[in-house]
Amino acid sequence: IFFLICTYLIISNGHVHATESPITAITIPSGDVTMSFVKAGIIEKVIVKEGDAVIEQQMLIQQDIKAAQASLAQKKIDLDRLEWAAGRGSATELEVEHARLDVKVLEILIDNMTLKSPISGTVDKIEVEVGEAANGLEDVIRIVKTDPLWVDVPVPLKLGRTFNKNQPADITFPETFEKTSGKIIYVSTVADAASSTLRVRIEVPNKQKRPAGEQVQVSFPKTVVPPTSKGDK
Repeated sequence: IFFLICTYLIISNGHVHATESPITAITIPSGDVTMSFVKAGIIEKVIVKEGDAVIEQQMLIQQDIKAAQASLAQKKIDLDRLEWAAGRGSATELEVEHARLDVKVLEILIDNMTLKSPISGTVDKIEVEVGEAANGLEDVIRIVKTDPLWVDVPVPLKLGRTFNKNQPADITFPETFEKTSGKIIYVSTVADAASSTLRVRIEVPNKQKRPAGEQVQVSFPKTVVPPTSKGDK
């Protein structure tokens, strides 16, 4: 009896919120990175292949760096000579600093000639082959992370404003009728004026390795929102 009385008081004084019907949305990767080289160059190594699982900072693709390494070695020799000369008053400190900067710039350039994965995920697409010339800033390789998946749900504004981070969500895959649970990880602070909706991002575990891009149905379990105090009215 005490439980029923408490439940009655909560429902009568609060507000029950839930989606009236499931909302259709599309799953997306939780990480999606397309990488490019800064400058043009010849591809020397393609270390991975499409479908490979990679970890953060794993080497993926490298341009031919032999010429740049030779140039770096020479610049380091020139720097050593300048530092020796500066110690004997035959070179200025400014000349030494310029030589040090040349070495540093070339080291950065060589580092940029190797692409390393910024995330753990799967190689989705490779656009180049060994021996091919890759232009600067052109797409070279795409890495995606699909565990977990994300679902961006356009929720009616009135309902979306009641949601909080970590609130549960129910996900159904219509093709197989498989159901799983997720949680809210973000509620947009900007509404879509045209549709009066709010973007709510759901995180969904994906140990089954489902591909991103599937259509799903999303619903939210009923939640009781505490009543507004008189002082807030």
